[in-house]
Amino acid sequence: MKYIHVYNVTPSLPPRLQSLNEMAYNLWFAWNYEAVNLFQRLDSNLWEETRHNPVLLLGRLSQDRINELLEDESFLNHTDRVYANFQRYISDKRPYQFKHEKNGNIKIAYFSAEYGLADALPVYSGGLGILSGDHLKSSSDLKIPIVAVGLLYQEGYFRQYLNPAGWQQERYPENDLYNMPVILEKDKDGKPLTIEVPMGDHTVKVRIWRVQVGRTPLIMLDTNTAENRFEDRDITSQLYGGDNLTRLKQEIVLGVGGIKALEALNFKPNVFHMNEGHSAFACIERIKVLMEDYDLSFDEAKEAAIVNNIFTTHTPVPAGHDTFDRGLIEQYFESYLSSAGISIDQFWELGTINPENLNEPFGMTILALQTTGYSNGVSKLHKKVSQKLWRSVWPTVPVNDIPIDGITNGIHIPSWISNDMASLYDRYLGSDWTQDPDNVKIWQKAENIPDVELWGAHERRRRRLVAFARKCLREQLINRGAPTAEVDMANEMLNPDALTIGFARRFAPYKRGDMIFSDLERLARLLNNPDRPVQLIFAGKAHPKHTDGKKLIQRIIHYINQPAFRTKIVFIEDYDINVARYLLQGADLWLNNPRRPQEACGTSGMKASANGVLNMSILDGWWDEGYSIDRGWAIGNGEEVGKEYTDDQYQDEVEAQALYSLLEKDIIPLFYERGLDNVPRKWVAKIKTALKTLCAEFNSHRMLEDYFNKAYYPAYSKWSLISENNMKGAKILNSWKQGMIREWDKISINRIETEDQDTLVVGSSFHVKVYINLNKIEPKDVSIDLYYGPLDSKANFLSREVVTLTQYKAGKNGDYLYTGKIPCAKTGKFGFQVRILPKHELLNDPYSMGLILWG
Repeated sequence: MKYIHVYNVTPSLPPRLQSLNEMAYNLWFAWNYEAVNLFQRLDSNLWEETRHNPVLLLGRLSQDRINELLEDESFLNHTDRVYANFQRYISDKRPYQFKHEKNGNIKIAYFSAEYGLADALPVYSGGLGILSGDHLKSSSDLKIPIVAVGLLYQEGYFRQYLNPAGWQQERYPENDLYNMPVILEKDKDGKPLTIEVPMGDHTVKVRIWRVQVGRTPLIMLDTNTAENRFEDRDITSQLYGGDNLTRLKQEIVLGVGGIKALEALNFKPNVFHMNEGHSAFACIERIKVLMEDYDLSFDEAKEAAIVNNIFTTHTPVPAGHDTFDRGLIEQYFESYLSSAGISIDQFWELGTINPENLNEPFGMTILALQTTGYSNGVSKLHKKVSQKLWRSVWPTVPVNDIPIDGITNGIHIPSWISNDMASLYDRYLGSDWTQDPDNVKIWQKAENIPDVELWGAHERRRRRLVAFARKCLREQLINRGAPTAEVDMANEMLNPDALTIGFARRFAPYKRGDMIFSDLERLARLLNNPDRPVQLIFAGKAHPKHTDGKKLIQRIIHYINQPAFRTKIVFIEDYDINVARYLLQGADLWLNNPRRPQEACGTSGMKASANGVLNMSILDGWWDEGYSIDRGWAIGNGEEVGKEYTDDQYQDEVEAQALYSLLEKDIIPLFYERGLDNVPRKWVAKIKTALKTLCAEFNSHRMLEDYFNKAYYPAYSKWSLISENNMKGAKILNSWKQGMIREWDKISINRIETEDQDTLVVGSSFHVKVYINLNKIEPKDVSIDLYYGPLDSKANFLSREVVTLTQYKAGKNGDYLYTGKIPCAKTGKFGFQVRILPKHELLNDPYSMGLILWG
């Protein structure tokens, strides 16, 4: 055996340049162009070689270069200016401003399996990670007190390359954690701070690292330490790598270990937000901790934890949700649970629809839905999809009432805007667009940007995109061993002045990455028109285990290699944040054509729009909310299989034809309709309309404010009530629930009386009387509602409104008369029902108890 003494070497900078080191370890630099430009000035070639990693860059600077910098007054002044801005930002301790009375004590823990924050921290795979990263950046800007929790992957997500046959191959280079903007947490003795996480029949040591995201800390967990077994060191090796057992272990570390890490670092959150189901085991660890700390029963602790747990689901298809069989759950949780007096059956019930069926897999999303007080999808359409997908969790509740809300995702605009566009915005919108991007009035000023300047800035970005694509293609060809002549041809690929369409995303079949190739002859005519040329740039990865996605990429490469397309279409390998920026900032048109409604949100289109790139998309995800004819294009009219379409193939054929028609008849002519100054003014008008109407809505500041107002603050308020006096509220709520469950079947709706409804006209209303027997239940413990709305031909509600009835008088033995009136605001066929739900000030969700009575 080799005994190796391990030591770490850090950059040595003179005191005059120490501020560079401080800024390198805070990802604030990633969304501040002045900071990025400062690090580029150190050594532009090294900046690219280190993949925009300032920590590694500083470590590789030569002493000669450092001496040169110390003599460069311009550089030193630049450093002082950026550092002053950094200090001003970090030291601003004024509390965030929202319209709530008690928001000063709120502390939020945010869990996610991946974070896409910067090129220098490659621990993300795609949209979920980018969204999580933007969430933290906006929390920092808004000063919302969030501490985030994630996993620090030794290899991260794979690096992609294509072999000569066009087949995706994967590389897993190790992340050099000591040359990345992450800091190992130490204990009071200066040793690495670790926690122990139960892993079946043993425990795993987990190291704790910190990434500083502006004002927001991100705690990252890592099992690759010599104290662990060999197989346990690999738990945090790869993002979404390994088998189902590896996934289970990762999710135990993230959820259970995440709660333990927060405690070890003395963070005391009072709101817990789980971004996707990967971290849902945090719910059971919270229940366990509450039982131990407050001497609560399992049911009491569960009620307390539910109150301030929040869950966001991102996946609109069942196959995308993690599940585990009973054997694995028993193996990895039975001992852990029994130590707190929790049975495996109690736990099993939280993650299943039918707990008696031991063959039903344990679902992480079901666990999250059943242990959180607020759940949401990530767009208005995704809310509806999620309500249908998870209706079995609430079998007695109408689909439209299933308690899954919708908060549409947004983007952190300063992170994604090109330097050229940022300069324009500074001049014509004012500097507040970075700090107040959800202010409608700011974006209305986009109308003031001269068409010539706006188009000039956009054309510069397109030309940079073409230059970048050529560079990437050249490197790709060299790596594949292509002949020199073919490598040299890369310098002539694409036309810097042609209409450029970008398509970049994960290659899953439902995203239909090859739909534009449905009619090759028609596509060839479009791309090779000498007067109005068009070109395509693709990028994106398929999951290593998804053969269908890899075949999709290979088909596209096959099409690209045909003579008609060889200089008109490029596939850029290894899609990441850097590639995304070039594409989103330089394309003219952003293409997205998933099968509706399988795109939960799709934030890449938002990033494109904020850069003056127009969208052409299926009406799915965010574009279902964002589209209008004056700011982009819609493929189809929101049709779906099972409704307007009979099958996927027919849908693909129809929508492919619609895509071609839009290009031929509208998009290409509009792009090439130029004035004497060569500016496509109608195209620019669409850009301005998109900037004025989309940016203020589809950004992560608005998203965070929605979360705060709809989820964080209500959860904090309920927690304040339920936790006071040693969790007295949890005990009261649990006791009340048990009583309601015992007595619910004994209540009845005895009679409903209404006025004559034959003479109803718009603007009138009619009264309803409801006679109810509540038996031993008190009137304050129920909500008696009139549930009304327009009906279809089969007497199904098309939409619904709710009027809560008031108690008019009490009779004997639990008899009560309730009255109310229904407004008649529109014409048509309407109906109503009487509904009774449980009601308590500490109850987050009246549907969670499964108690509902319809008249």
